[in-house]
Amino acid sequence: MKKVSVTLFAAVLTAALLLPLYALSAVADTTVSARHAALYEPVTDTFLYEKNGDDRAPMASTTKVMTALIVLEQANLDETVSIPPEACGIEGSSIYMKPGERMTVRDLLYALLLQSANDAAAALAITVSGSIEAFARQMNERASTLGLVNTHFVNPHGLDDPEHFTSAKDLARIAAASMEIPEFRDMVGTVKYTIPSGNDGSTRVLFNHNRLLRLYGDAVGIKTGFTKKSGRCLVGAACRDGMTLISVTLDAPNDWNDHIRLFDYGFSRMENRLLCPARAFTYELPLIDGTGSQICVNAEEARGILPKDAEMPEVRVNLPHFLVTHQKPGAVVGSIQYYYKGKMISDVPLIIDTSSSVKE
Repeated sequence: MKKVSVTLFAAVLTAALLLPLYALSAVADTTVSARHAALYEPVTDTFLYEKNGDDRAPMASTTKVMTALIVLEQANLDETVSIPPEACGIEGSSIYMKPGERMTVRDLLYALLLQSANDAAAALAITVSGSIEAFARQMNERASTLGLVNTHFVNPHGLDDPEHFTSAKDLARIAAASMEIPEFRDMVGTVKYTIPSGNDGSTRVLFNHNRLLRLYGDAVGIKTGFTKKSGRCLVGAACRDGMTLISVTLDAPNDWNDHIRLFDYGFSRMENRLLCPARAFTYELPLIDGTGSQICVNAEEARGILPKDAEMPEVRVNLPHFLVTHQKPGAVVGSIQYYYKGKMISDVPLIIDTSSSVKE
């Protein structure tokens, strides 16, 4: 018969499962200059703040977050490409490449995300999809897989078009998906980067336009944008105590301060909470080998991102009723998962106690 020993902490935690989950209000006691804004915590899928968050608006070069996402998901970063004539001479921000110039996909992405180069955006789009139009279709397909309903792309760079738009909340979700890719995080967190210039061995030095990297100590990216129609646009990300917040402002005269205020507000409302101490859950599983032995199983410390006012999350224990054969100490035999608003926020393995032996 299986014996389960659970500490008082775990018992209280289990009792908390009977309480309804706390829903954090999306209205914050702060104000921003932006016409459209959102503050997003991806782990719990919580919008901590929004202002006209679902309204459609032009997003200028913050478009390039989606461009980079698709390229990173589909292209070989070390592939060297020849710059097509169609990518050269595009208006707006540029690194002024010439037709036939050779550059890696990786260097083009740095030009895209740091220098906001429209010619790099076009070159990447043509490299991946064969044409700007085909790449835009892929952008829209990817938006659909993210569940976005207020976003539509017609180009990879963000130059104005009536059919090119997003919402602050949609753009936050695009940014969150992109920040899951390590290479993307590295790129948007880079302040200065050097790439080739031409095919003669000379170089270009790129500087990141995102001043949040210098203004806010916890900032880690991601992208600026501006046209006369869109106004100042900015997507930001900041990390603190294991938490990442995504901020978005569209048409924001005072965008840098907007994001600093949003981040400060968000971090004051969220926490990386101790859900369960190490070894708080302890189980003894029968060993079905004819000896009547039992194996001790426990879990390491569990932490999860939650609103500070949220109740304890739902706990789901995944563990077999017995073990057929003896396994080595440290072997994973199950897991404890923690869910907030239906989304898993922590997954802790249940392992055979490394200090225990088989009990007769």
